Amino acid sequence: MKHQLQIKMNEALYLRDPESTVLGKNILKHSVHLIHKQGFEAFTFKKLAEDVGTTEAGIYRYFENKHKLLVYLTAWYWGWLEFQISFQTNNIKDPEVRLRRVVELLATTVKDDQQTSYINESLLHQIIIAEGSKAYLTKQVGEDNKLQFFKPYKDLCAVVGNIISECSPKYKYPKSLASTIIEMAHFQNFFMYNLPSLTDFGKTKKEAEIISFLNDLVFSSLKKK
Repeated sequence: MKHQLQIKMNEALYLRDPESTVLGKNILKHSVHLIHKQGFEAFTFKKLAEDVGTTEAGIYRYFENKHKLLVYLTAWYWGWLEFQISFQTNNIKDPEVRLRRVVELLATTVKDDQQTSYINESLLHQIIIAEGSKAYLTKQVGEDNKLQFFKPYKDLCAVVGNIISECSPKYKYPKSLASTIIEMAHFQNFFMYNLPSLTDFGKTKKEAEIISFLNDLVFSSLKKK
């Protein structure tokens, strides 16, 4: 895929734009690898600094704390995913076909986008599945929301919700269904590999079955209307 990707980030998330310098891009690159490898709880700026080959003070010049860094990464991912959905459904006229394509994109393992060498989207996708909810399941969620930290996620839900409304204009819950299938795609993937008794896909571990389940959930809901 040939494209020049530019994702506008909320300036309140960082002290210095990490995408504007080589060190900043290395911070993003190594943080994705380190969080994926060790988990967010074990992740520290001290470990990140050692991994990057800089000082802790150097990391703190870009991000106030590791929570802001996680929110930055999740916001970046949602912006990237919205771009992918728009790009890959742009020429699909039938809204039902477009919605099925969206479900497939949400539930399929992400491949690393070579256009963004400083972020491995494949690893970041796994972080979103396992750690992404920690960006907003916090005591300061209200304040973070006022600062519009979650706007990329809301924008993605709006895009999916609009496609749902195109499929069924009288359906009353397009936003709720949109956020449900986005989260469900992640939960079912996580459960499939880690808590298989909570899914029907624990034995087969096939993403195609998650896609089938989500399509059944979505279109069964829409057909009722």
